[in-house]
Amino acid sequence: MLNNVCLMGRLTAAPELRHTESGTPVCSFTLATQRNYAPSGQERQSDFIDIVAWQKTAEFVTRYFDKGQLVAVEGSIQTRSYTDREGNKRKAVEVLANSVHFAEKRNAEPNRQAAQNSGGYNSNADFEEISDDDLPF
Repeated sequence: MLNNVCLMGRLTAAPELRHTESGTPVCSFTLATQRNYAPSGQERQSDFIDIVAWQKTAEFVTRYFDKGQLVAVEGSIQTRSYTDREGNKRKAVEVLANSVHFAEKRNAEPNRQAAQNSGGYNSNADFEEISDDDLPF
């Protein structure tokens, strides 16, 4: 069986890290993705895809990604059923993220720049730029 998903889109909100009762890190976020086609004379529509990341991936996403940032997600689709507060049976479809990647240059991110200027984010704090000459291959 094959269940593999690759998505690229923009975060609709800043991801927030939570922990399960046993202390496992988890993060849920939504990606806005554009459809590949548009009916004649209309704009392309967007889909809003729910993503769930666990453990190290959840910590990575909440540490380095912010609202509006273009990201790439690789994972699989999962479904779950639950009963809401009113007793109605519901079904949720989500992407379980195996990996999340940067999909644009840091200086191409206007929302991140605004957060950095307000003191909310320092994009250079954890990264060191290297030249191609420094790469081992």
